[in-house]
Amino acid sequence: MKRYGKYIKPYWPSFILAPVLMLTEVLGDVLLPKFMSMIVNYGVANRDMGYVTGMGVIMVLTACVMALGGIGGAYFSSKASICFTSDLRDDLFARVQEFSFKNIDQYSTGSLVTRLTNDVQQVQNVTMMGLRMMFRSPGMLIGALIMAFSINGKLALVILVVIPLLALSIGIILKTAFPRFTVMQKKIDRINSGIQEALTNVRVIKSFVRGDYEEEKFKEMNQDLKDSSLNAMKVVMATMPVMTLAMNVTTLAVVWYGGNMIIGGSMQVGDLTAFTTYIVQILMSLMMLSMVFLQCSRALASVKRINEVMDTEIDLTDADAARKDLEVSRGRVEFQDVSFSYSQDSEEKVLEHISFSVEPGQILGIIGATGSGKTTLVQLIPRLYDVTEGRVLVDGVDVRDYSLRNLRNGVGMVLQKNVLFSGTIEENLRWGDEEASEEELRAAAESAQADGFVRSFTDGYDTDLGQGGVNVSGGQKQRLCIARALLKKPKILILDDSTSAVDTATEARIRECFRTALKDTTKIIIAQRIGSVEEADRILVLDEGKIIGMGSHEELLAGCPAYQEIYYSQRDRERKEGVS
Repeated sequence: MKRYGKYIKPYWPSFILAPVLMLTEVLGDVLLPKFMSMIVNYGVANRDMGYVTGMGVIMVLTACVMALGGIGGAYFSSKASICFTSDLRDDLFARVQEFSFKNIDQYSTGSLVTRLTNDVQQVQNVTMMGLRMMFRSPGMLIGALIMAFSINGKLALVILVVIPLLALSIGIILKTAFPRFTVMQKKIDRINSGIQEALTNVRVIKSFVRGDYEEEKFKEMNQDLKDSSLNAMKVVMATMPVMTLAMNVTTLAVVWYGGNMIIGGSMQVGDLTAFTTYIVQILMSLMMLSMVFLQCSRALASVKRINEVMDTEIDLTDADAARKDLEVSRGRVEFQDVSFSYSQDSEEKVLEHISFSVEPGQILGIIGATGSGKTTLVQLIPRLYDVTEGRVLVDGVDVRDYSLRNLRNGVGMVLQKNVLFSGTIEENLRWGDEEASEEELRAAAESAQADGFVRSFTDGYDTDLGQGGVNVSGGQKQRLCIARALLKKPKILILDDSTSAVDTATEARIRECFRTALKDTTKIIIAQRIGSVEEADRILVLDEGKIIGMGSHEELLAGCPAYQEIYYSQRDRERKEGVS
């Protein structure tokens, strides 16, 4: 609760006013049956219309006060719960943003979406219900019990037999509910992940004609969720019949014994009417409490899942950084005997004993087979992962001694998977520099060979890309991502196979811009085509996480068998394609 106290503190007036105002409804609920019994016992029995009218006016005024209290209580409970969970959702999202890649790998995307939406919503629902019922249900229970005993103590003993039985039933129901709701939330995780995957890759599904397969897979997940939900809701379904049965049996017993008392002259008709109402109120308050507890059981499952995210230990921070104020100024990169594995417990290393350096302004090419560790290697420079052994230095300083913000501000990356966001082309490019002028923005687009096709669009740079850039081609998407990185004016530019969808002529023009417009920027280019890196100052050849060749294109072609094999196989393939 200490964690959630900070979300309550800013809205404490609403958290107090909501239950207090609901007490006015409780007071009215307790008084109205008594007023009615007085009308029957004294006004109607004595045919005193003045008394009936006077009590009627009091009842109307009481009902009006109840209505105002109920409206106020509903408003403040809604305000408190919505504001509380809005702040919680902000912090939860911010926490996810702090995650390293390794932390993110612990959760599926669908699971994080469910925790940020459905789980937080469950907490909001129970908070709202709790504020409305915090004093209302116990207040009605206590008030109705007091009034029932004040009318007829002997008859009120009936309810004391029912309450323990109901409490036992509710306890059993709640104990059964909690694990079922936990399972249900996990099934929601699974279906959210499935939906996201299917919608994100809908073009692949259609191109492979796998719609039927995906429909069947979704139907299976949906059925699984339905079964889990029904399994959990059986508990909810069992609650109402149990409570209703108890209410009807108790009411029947009260009417039976109360009727005999009226016949015997020991009880008035108005008192029995009021007593019956109080019995219903007592049982209704118990029913409301059981529903609150049931909702709490579901919310607790959600709170546990939220806490898992909030309590996740972030393995990559700059808390111990020795030079947080330092910024990347030159762009020199050096790897000193670097080894890396994704798991500290794993003996299998993705990179082993990597050592090299790149001077400011130089171009480093990296080439190698799929799975050789090329992408992992460059991700160590901006600390997307931390080395297992050795050191990565930028401008002679261990990357772990920079603040993450300053280090990553000095590094521009065009990832292997090109990502654009919903919004216009200009909005996407301004991720590189929000304050960039129109001239700077267009200059970056021209360097990336993107300005031409952007201007061909009707709306130019105001063209809406849609989610993920669905209305541009793969090559256009790559060029926009390069332009975005260039606008950042980084000291180190990393391109991870980011021109694979671009024709060779356009790629050559992009490389020429790198040599001229970015002559002081350190360029690291990962490529599958040797033609993309043959003009680099130095080329690394990776195989199974190890450097098996390093040098210029000419040096490698003369002395590195693996490089020779890649070069000649690509040249033969290009020759055959040219002939065909």
